[in-house]
Amino acid sequence: MTVNELVRDAVLAETGLPIPGPDLELAPPIASERLQNLVELARTVCGQPVTAINIITEGLQYQVATAGMEPHMCAREDSMCAVGFLSGAPTVLEDASLDPRYNTNPYVDGRRSSIRFYASIPLVTEDGFVLGTLCAGAHETGRLSDEQLRGLEILAAQVVDVLHLEHRSRQLAKALAESQRSNRLLAEFAGRISHDLRNPLTSIIGYAELCEMDIEAGLDGPTSEYLRIVGNTGRRMLSMVEDVLAFATIGGDLHPKQVFLAELVKDVMEDLAAALDESGASVDCGDLTFTADPVQTRVLLQNLIHNAMAYSRPGVPPVIHITGHRGEDGAVLRVIDNGKGIALADRERILDPLVRLHREGDPPGSGLGLATCSRIAAATGGRIEIGPVPGAGTIVAVHLGPLS
Repeated sequence: MTVNELVRDAVLAETGLPIPGPDLELAPPIASERLQNLVELARTVCGQPVTAINIITEGLQYQVATAGMEPHMCAREDSMCAVGFLSGAPTVLEDASLDPRYNTNPYVDGRRSSIRFYASIPLVTEDGFVLGTLCAGAHETGRLSDEQLRGLEILAAQVVDVLHLEHRSRQLAKALAESQRSNRLLAEFAGRISHDLRNPLTSIIGYAELCEMDIEAGLDGPTSEYLRIVGNTGRRMLSMVEDVLAFATIGGDLHPKQVFLAELVKDVMEDLAAALDESGASVDCGDLTFTADPVQTRVLLQNLIHNAMAYSRPGVPPVIHITGHRGEDGAVLRVIDNGKGIALADRERILDPLVRLHREGDPPGSGLGLATCSRIAAATGGRIEIGPVPGAGTIVAVHLGPLS
């Protein structure tokens, strides 16, 4: 088998057609409606009793659609179409029995048939590879006008387009099925995680509420403030778990409301109070009123602020600036820090799930923080862009899309 034949068979395989093996007892594939319509039209155009769409592999010819006959297969060495189809040029014979290339063929000399008129148009891909032929035949001698030949050539090009279109349709159907399967698995996973998180969160909230009742009975001091934070944080976490579960399950069921950026950041800082104190981080925030899903936007900001603290430079307290403004298509939020920064080559891939940079001194993590932010932005029709800060640091611009 030559290199060209290997490549041609690879191109043929890309059509997604079921390729029969050497066992010629196997039935050829059932023609699609589009291919059947084209082969019927070819018979009308050329005015001949039989037309066929033939696919030719390394060892055989099989017909994916026919008009005027039942589809069949044969060995490539017995095929009339296999004689000259690789030239890419049409073949038209008024009487095949008079042509030395064909007069000993079993479909001409009477062993299988007695074909006289024969026309064959190669099926040529855009890359120049020939998959097979669109052919016509008759037991009587005949001719094709220039218009008829041109019509068959146009139909042959349409056959190639349909083969690729049907392959693309099969690919899309397969991808859709895989996406649906993945979504089911994601929903099941999110359900299990949600169950595992709900129980301890419910317990935290319950004990915090009991303590708050004791506080109302007379207990005072810093403990009351700590318990208030625990209770508020637990309730927000439970709300986030439930909403993020819904987001994962149904692909982004967002609930837009009027949102105040400063208030969201204040809530996030309360959730991250211990980490902020430990890192010595300072956070300042401008204000912006916009429309967005408040829970999802808070998740996004929490991830970005946490990252700004986690990836600070050694010995340099994190300084985090958060701004927002109205863009052409919606709100644009920016989180700017003075940390390690992200190299240009890593700024796109770091948005993919489970991607971590593994730099010296980086904290452990799952690689899901920025991916989560990117998904939340994408759910609004927006995007995330990562850039450098002069000197040192990172600026993350979140375009929240027309939803905002």
